[in-house]
Amino acid sequence: KERVLITGGGGYFGFRLGCAIYQKGVDVILFDVVKPLQTLPEGIKFVQGDICCLSEVEEALRDVICVFHIASYGMSGREQLNRKLIEDVNVKGTENVIQACKSRGVSSLVYTSTYNVVFGGQIIENGDESLPYLPLHLHPDHYSRTKSLAEMKVLEANSAELGNGRGVLRTCALRPAGIYGPGEQRHLPRIVSYIERGLFKFVYGDPLSLVEFVHVDNLVQAHVLASAALRASKQHIAAGQAYFISDGRPVNNFEFFRPLVEGLGYKFPTLRLPLSLVYFFAFLTEIVHFLVGRVYNFQPLLTRTEVYKTGVTHYFSMEKARKELGYEPQQYSLDEVVE
Repeated sequence: KERVLITGGGGYFGFRLGCAIYQKGVDVILFDVVKPLQTLPEGIKFVQGDICCLSEVEEALRDVICVFHIASYGMSGREQLNRKLIEDVNVKGTENVIQACKSRGVSSLVYTSTYNVVFGGQIIENGDESLPYLPLHLHPDHYSRTKSLAEMKVLEANSAELGNGRGVLRTCALRPAGIYGPGEQRHLPRIVSYIERGLFKFVYGDPLSLVEFVHVDNLVQAHVLASAALRASKQHIAAGQAYFISDGRPVNNFEFFRPLVEGLGYKFPTLRLPLSLVYFFAFLTEIVHFLVGRVYNFQPLLTRTEVYKTGVTHYFSMEKARKELGYEPQQYSLDEVVE
């Protein structure tokens, strides 16, 4: 039986991916510092470990043929402001995963990256994979900067010799939009808490601005296809490549969340503030957090990156993923999530 390992397998997406792959008759190991919140289906193995510790990763990679490297830190909220941990997990952790794949003879590595590697607040309409990385010093947050560095390292490791003389490592990177889906635990509860605490009193930015989201099951599909596209049977077509992944339906950020607001029985705000004002407010919040965060690690209402991600148009073409991976996003909406 084939065996795959998922770093960050205790998280929302990693767990969903693991369950989907297990149903295809593949052995699955979920590797994470924290246990999944959900009950483990029988047959799926959970290994508690930290990607920051090379020996723990190497130990877990026995007889594994493919690694899905999802584990990361600092995506949103106050986590975004802990620079040292972000660096350790996203950069050093990724170096450890690559190193362990090589020493253990793992032939495929699929890296879960982010739109942010090319986006830093500039308008992007129907962008594609020919766009250059955003220069590292232009990232408004450390998470995006470290995810860029990590993606570069993963793609550079493509074609690296495997330690056991069993051929080479093939790698690719998927760059998802914001993830949503039933039971999502990172963004939705935070948004719901803002709505319920009466903090969602305004929207901001151009009402015609467009961003993208990806349903968890579309992202699962993309990862399964990407791992297949690293194999000889598909001529290793994805090797060394990056792919943008979304539902393929650009939408205004606030309109996307309208069913959630109204589904919870609240009125949708009519007050619209300029993006620059909200960005300035986020900047001030980050300064305050920098000053008092050690004593009082509060959750910022918004960080600068979140203002950009939600208020500035950036969406991408799915053409490359469709053509090379066979990716076909299914249609979902937030309505099922609200229920």
